[in-house]
Order: sequence, then structure tokens, then C-alpha cells
Amino acid sequence: QVQLVESGGGLVQAGGSLRLSCAASGRTISISVMGWFRQAPGKGREFVAGITLRGGLTEYADSVKGRFTISRDNDKNTVDLQLNSLKPEDTAVYYCAASDYLTHWRQEGMYDAWGQGSQVTVSS
Repeated sequence: QVQLVESGGGLVQAGGSLRLSCAASGRTISISVMGWFRQAPGKGREFVAGITLRGGLTEYADSVKGRFTISRDNDKNTVDLQLNSLKPEDTAVYYCAASDYLTHWRQEGMYDAWGQGSQVTVSS
């Protein structure tokens, strides 16, 4: 099994930046893709960004493209999400997730390990 622990998040004004980090432990050799999802109050969980651990390929939701950057450090088994030019609509609980599969990154059903969630609040 894979365990994920998140850090970072917090309160920031619109236009500001934050960094989220996710540390993986356990059976990390099985992980193919790491993703970040978010859930705003009263809404479902949505895909934000994903990265393949072996090739470093990335994919982003249109709403964050050009503002957020996902990166990984395979030596440390960590995946970070840099959030720039934040907007109030980015306010949500952010979750990192791990998948053994290289397909359908945007589907949360493909991920079988999840972090505890980190609150990001952007004030206007």
C-alpha cells in the first residue's frame, strides 16, 4: 500500500502564491502517476494536475494551466504543486493522489491512495 502525507496550503490574498507538497511512502514502486485534485465547498472533487513519475509528463486542468506547476522528486518520493496567481475560485481542499495506471489521469476512480487534504483559501 501507498501512504500519502501532504503539507503546505494556507490563506493567501488573490494574486499570491502557495506551494503544496506530497510525500509518498510504502509501496511507491507501484506508482505510475501522481495527481492533485481539489474540492470546493458544495462541489465535487475535480482534477487539477498530474505527472508521470518515470517520464515527467504533465497534464493540467484548463482552469489552472499557466498558473499552477506540478513537479516531482523521485529520490525523495515527493510531488509538489506550485500555485501562482491565485484567485478566490481556487479556494478548496487540495488532495494528492497516487495511481498505478498511466491512463485516464483526470478520473479520480483511477487513484487508489489519497492524502489527507490541505486547505487553500484565497481572499479577494
